[in-house]
Amino acid sequence: MTVDQTRQGNSTTSVLGRRLGAELFKLRTAAGFTQPQAATALSASTAKVAKLEGGWVPVRDPDIRALCELYGIRDPGRIGSLLELAKVDRERRKAKGWWQEFSFPGVMQEYIALENAATTIRAWQPAFIPGLLQTPEYARGLRENPAAQVTKGPEPDEEFVAARIARRRRLTEKPALSLRAVIYEAALRNFPGGAPTARAQIEELVNLADLPSVGLRIYPFSAGTHAALNGSFNIMSFAEPGAMDVVYVEGPLAERWVEGGDSAAAYDELFERIAELALDEQGSVSFLHDLRKEL
Repeated sequence: MTVDQTRQGNSTTSVLGRRLGAELFKLRTAAGFTQPQAATALSASTAKVAKLEGGWVPVRDPDIRALCELYGIRDPGRIGSLLELAKVDRERRKAKGWWQEFSFPGVMQEYIALENAATTIRAWQPAFIPGLLQTPEYARGLRENPAAQVTKGPEPDEEFVAARIARRRRLTEKPALSLRAVIYEAALRNFPGGAPTARAQIEELVNLADLPSVGLRIYPFSAGTHAALNGSFNIMSFAEPGAMDVVYVEGPLAERWVEGGDSAAAYDELFERIAELALDEQGSVSFLHDLRKEL
């Protein structure tokens, strides 16, 4: 779903609300019930069920339990995943965090809020160092190089850099965000700011790879081509990875959320194939050390 589709009049959906709503819709249709029947089980209106399935309103735990009872869902794990996603969505809707102090453009405002709520992120990046791993010099170089970005956001340059660095707190705070990142070799050979920026960034990647919360792999040129070389994506998990994932896909001219179960699962599989072809974590650090010596 694109950013333009998240508003309806004065109402706003949320990524997690749409993800949860899509799951509730799938469960209802699979069980053969209509929206009016679901509304009866909730002692609510059909309009409320439509809003729940569209992600327009937060979902209460009693409503999830009542709908699961109606749809014949007995698996505690599946019910728990729905409850956890609903909880995170409710908290995110009312959360006031550091990111609200910055002028993030468009979809990034919601992305950062979700990044702050996620438990795990799996990131594939063919062109740039992932935002969570960037040094201030690298981020500043991107900002100052007009060829590195299609459009420039409204925030001042130093605010842009400060926001990138603020995001790094998630990797060390408790509970820490678990980040698994795979970076294409091309991103390590095309640095904004030249050799000084490259050396500092590579050293920082080596240091970050030592964090318990970070799993870093390099996808070398020698591993060949694959289907994701034309764009980056981040898979965000809020419970167990794979249970209720949403995917942020970024291209040169557009960003979009992938919220459907089957579509998100396809990205899960794609990421695991990429990671399997990449160097392992120890080999990736050795690669970075060798690359550092070339600069």
